Amino acid sequence: MNGFEKAIRFFGENNRFILTTHEGADADGIGAEVILARALRFLDKNVRVVNADTIQSRYEFLDPENMLERFDESVHSGLAEAYALVVLDSADLLNLGVISDTIVPKAIRVFSIDHHEKTKDSSVDGYLDPSASSTCEMVVRLIEKLGVPIDGISARAAFAGIVYDTGSFIYPKTNAATFKTALTLVEAGAVPTEIYRAMYESASVGALILQKLVLSTLELHEGGRIAVQTMLKSDLEQAGAGYEEVEPLINIPLRSKDIEVSILFKESPEGRLRCSLRSKGAVNVSILAQNFGGGGHKTAAGFKCARGLAETKVEVLQKVTAALRAASSGVR
Repeated sequence: MNGFEKAIRFFGENNRFILTTHEGADADGIGAEVILARALRFLDKNVRVVNADTIQSRYEFLDPENMLERFDESVHSGLAEAYALVVLDSADLLNLGVISDTIVPKAIRVFSIDHHEKTKDSSVDGYLDPSASSTCEMVVRLIEKLGVPIDGISARAAFAGIVYDTGSFIYPKTNAATFKTALTLVEAGAVPTEIYRAMYESASVGALILQKLVLSTLELHEGGRIAVQTMLKSDLEQAGAGYEEVEPLINIPLRSKDIEVSILFKESPEGRLRCSLRSKGAVNVSILAQNFGGGGHKTAAGFKCARGLAETKVEVLQKVTAALRAASSGVR
């Protein structure tokens, strides 16, 4: 039985679900939660959507019915033993924040729907398709099979998730099936212009100042083929920007025809350091991220930094440089 068939059986056999997604939820994870929750409620299932953190303000338009809840131990811990847990947009159960330690161990079953490359030590059961453009595309496929109609709210959420995870339909996993799904969603009521404006034309002035500060840290390595940028929490304070507003800046160096890999180190207001990686395809950054306990896609990945900035930067640069040289010489 393949993952798609297992998912259909899973949703048929269970009636109470908690849906969640990874820490720092993005449009694909949130969109998948919204459309799946609404589909399961259409089928008279009992559904709660519980995440580790509050969603970014730029994504609030995806949840007009306020279904998404932030984890509260007094409210949600007792639910787990009676609910099956669905993890969306991640197959890494350690990437769910507080959900990993509270709901995962108690849930009657854990099932993942995800399109990232599976990490070596992941054994989670689920519907996993690394060839899919996004988790939202996978969930649309599922709810169509379940016979659930797609209305305007679900169409908007799913379309936003696909736009986000395909880089507005330009990333390598974008294919004919992606465009067919997008057409279905537009016909169901998704308005591309409104969705794009809400996601990409609603930044604060502080985000522009932050972009200026982060670009000023740009370093080029390996003959200008690797770009490194750094954002410290002091930059957030100086710019008056939100942490989430640094997210698009990793893609700016890739506009250069010479740069193959973009690396962004970012420090949260609490002082936690993360590394994001983007590639044009010659280097599989998902494999690199897995070396540091993270993961992702071939062209987009990341990890939490266990050590300091200087030490981590040296190690990441060494690995990226080696991978880029191997790719250039044809070594696999």
